[in-house]
Amino acid sequence: MAQIKIGWGEVSLVPEGKKINLAGQFYERITDEVESPITATAMAVECGDDAVIFCSCDLVSVSHILLEEVREELKVVPGLPVDRIVLSAIHVHTGPEYAMRHDPLPGVKTTNILLELMPRVKYETLAHYEGDDLLVGEAARFFLKDRIALAIKTAWENRKEGAYAQGFGRAAVGMCRRVCYSDGSAKMWGDTDTAAFTELEGGNDSGIEMLFTFDENKKLTGVVANVACPAQVLEHRNFISSDYWGKVKENLRREYGEDVFLLSLVSPAGDQCPRDLVRWVEPESPINDPNIVRGDVTVRKADPSMFDLSGCKLIGRRIANEIFYAFESLTEADYVTDTVFAHESMMLDMPLRRVTPAETEAAYRAIAAFAEKVGDGTINFKDKAAMHIHSGVIARARAQEVLDVIPIEVHVIRLGSVAFATNPYELFLDYGNKIRARSHASQTFLIQHACGIYGYLPTEKGEKGSHYSAYVSGGTSGHEGGDLLVRKTVQTINELMADH
Repeated sequence: MAQIKIGWGEVSLVPEGKKINLAGQFYERITDEVESPITATAMAVECGDDAVIFCSCDLVSVSHILLEEVREELKVVPGLPVDRIVLSAIHVHTGPEYAMRHDPLPGVKTTNILLELMPRVKYETLAHYEGDDLLVGEAARFFLKDRIALAIKTAWENRKEGAYAQGFGRAAVGMCRRVCYSDGSAKMWGDTDTAAFTELEGGNDSGIEMLFTFDENKKLTGVVANVACPAQVLEHRNFISSDYWGKVKENLRREYGEDVFLLSLVSPAGDQCPRDLVRWVEPESPINDPNIVRGDVTVRKADPSMFDLSGCKLIGRRIANEIFYAFESLTEADYVTDTVFAHESMMLDMPLRRVTPAETEAAYRAIAAFAEKVGDGTINFKDKAAMHIHSGVIARARAQEVLDVIPIEVHVIRLGSVAFATNPYELFLDYGNKIRARSHASQTFLIQHACGIYGYLPTEKGEKGSHYSAYVSGGTSGHEGGDLLVRKTVQTINELMADH
């Protein structure tokens, strides 16, 4: 048992005086309009001779490359254990694109398969921009590295003796976004208004894991909230935004003061979204997404559009209300100052999801037929999306000639009776449910998009249903890897909790 020390830091990720390319869609969106601030928020926890520094970023992803650059930047900070930094993203689609955002496969040459196999075509962008005020590429990554490092340094240097308390709530946020049909197929964003619709492929998790932090005078300093839904309400819009997490933060600070921090953590939610695909509500204004196409839509009495600010604000209020209630329910007995702490970090070899020769040949034929159709013409983001599956199969066929496993960084932390565990995927919900159900911790916080980005990790059912998010091109590992990750995470949590 040891006295806990906690520190917070928050830094803006909006580049002043610069435009950015918003990440997360197949098409380009250049903007400098800010709907709500995007930030890096860090919480440093030190207990005894060990520590963890969580840093949540309002980005679509944080590559292991970016993580290592942040760690290198912080090696000069006295006492800061850089190997204890856990960097994660809320998977917002209204934050900056940057170079090396996707972690490459070790030893595999990165190439644009589609343009390689179609050298006669030209790509037509939706947002051609040549101004010198556009922050892109390596410059964008270096900017993010500096800002994220500053948030972490601030949190580490601000750590002081304090306390924490656990909380829990429920709010309808994430819902399954994969639709199953009677022929055995599945589709992300599939239309349910058809007799062929059989079920949503997976469930949802309305639970909100919470942790409240306090200074030595029991004054609230911050809130940790873990929700099983990516920050994708505003994903198609052309402005900078922290999506529903920004609305949660606004509500918290309106209630508790501007000096209260929010650590936003997204739980396994690779097959989740903020939209009800059964009670479908159309966007308030058009969106560019080849996967979301509807014909005649029945007007429903349901939530407002979960593509727009009206829905975003409602989700923010729902989560904030649950935080308010949990905080008001705390008693003196809930505060913890001295506790048991342990932090296990590991590199886990995940099996590469493989393709067959027949699948590879079919992919080459599909791209060849498309190239013949296009000739010397142009292609756009819709073509890029349509060929995504085929180019991904070819890329995987090449990779599996030299690669069997991909090492990933995983962290498991014990804080008293609470556990935290990370993964670098868009991990399907079922894996998170398995970990939580088998964990011996009283509360288990799960953080996806952490310490790297290696794509979707679907279930076996998802792989069989196929489509976007379950294609081979969408991620590096399959359900065998998912099962391995579950087993190793559960084992490590329960070993750390052996005396609990």
